[in-house]
Amino acid sequence: MDTPVIFDRKAVRQHRDRAARRLDGIMPVLDITADLLLDRLDDMVRSFSAALDIGGRGAISPRLTARGIATTSMDLSPRLVTRSGGMRVCADEEWLPFAPHSFDLVIANLSLHWVNDLPGVFTQIRHVLRPDGLFLASMPILPTLRPLRTALEAAELAVCDGVSPRVSPFPTQQSCAQLMQRAGFALPVIDTECLDLRYRSLSALMADLRAAGETNALTQRTRTIPPRMMFAAAAAELEKPGADSFAMPLHMAVLSGWAPAPTQPVPLQPGQFQHSLHDALNPQEPSA
Repeated sequence: MDTPVIFDRKAVRQHRDRAARRLDGIMPVLDITADLLLDRLDDMVRSFSAALDIGGRGAISPRLTARGIATTSMDLSPRLVTRSGGMRVCADEEWLPFAPHSFDLVIANLSLHWVNDLPGVFTQIRHVLRPDGLFLASMPILPTLRPLRTALEAAELAVCDGVSPRVSPFPTQQSCAQLMQRAGFALPVIDTECLDLRYRSLSALMADLRAAGETNALTQRTRTIPPRMMFAAAAAELEKPGADSFAMPLHMAVLSGWAPAPTQPVPLQPGQFQHSLHDALNPQEPSA
């Protein structure tokens, strides 16, 4: 079955190339999300020796190196990948150029939501992991950017008598869990985190999206320049009188899963239990 082409991958690369010049402006957000993600490693007793950092934009690889983990950094953008340390590879996330069992840790921090074939990429990640290797990722999920989407749609409808797609679709927490299961990861866990970001103006929000390489790359996007009045109307929707800022929270799913290995624990099958749930919950009361 052909994969729907939702995102223009050439545009995604161009946006990330341009973002390399402005990235310092949004590094505080990337640093926070990197810490939220890698804190999961501190809760694990096992160690890792070889990691793949997919699209870390210079926030992930230094933290892995500080933990003594040899790291290969990969990005679709040749300009962004230079911000990472260690071995660097410019490649497309949809076609991972690594042999099976190359890494025992794969990290993707807010870098996979512009991929057309997410199930295929997740499966490739599982294949490049060694048995019992860990995949750890964060992804923006709904309702991220919903206020922006609503404001732009209302403004465009009022000014242009029609609506065109301007904000990327995001998955839900449930769809992230389904992706992990479909790709065959063992012991998948999906948590959520939320960053309470606020902006004084629509122009400040758009500047941050450009600095992060997160502007519109939908294949169905309009190629015409929108009227100036449209953004003024959208700003009026967001910038309420008397308020010094408006909320634009970043909702994230934090995904973790393991490449299958014979040594991993497996759930018992029905009928294999040796103790009654009634006895466990009521130790003083014998079961019937």
